[in-house]
Amino acid sequence: MNEWINAWFYPAAAIGVIALVTWGLRAFPFLIFSGRPLPPAVRYLGRVLPPVIMTALVVYCLRDTSFLQSPYGIPEALSCILVVVLQSTRKNMYLSILAGTVCYMALFRLLG
Repeated sequence: MNEWINAWFYPAAAIGVIALVTWGLRAFPFLIFSGRPLPPAVRYLGRVLPPVIMTALVVYCLRDTSFLQSPYGIPEALSCILVVVLQSTRKNMYLSILAGTVCYMALFRLLG
């Protein structure tokens, strides 16, 4: 019986506590701000941070791209163009990310 407790109960209890704390931390802002308007600083950050984070991710992903060696950054450039075009026309983030990733992987395999 003691082996069963060590093998199953403690890991399950740890996962349960972690899930509860994670849920609580995510629910906490909704409990605090329910029924009253958001502070101006929170509204400003909600408007500004998504484009800043996406720009930082793009710069981070393209930082090691070599335009002087084969494949000359072609997979990266074409994939970025595809993502911009899809996001501009379809406005579907999941489609844009999936298509850009598939395009990059296919071009990297074909050209790399």
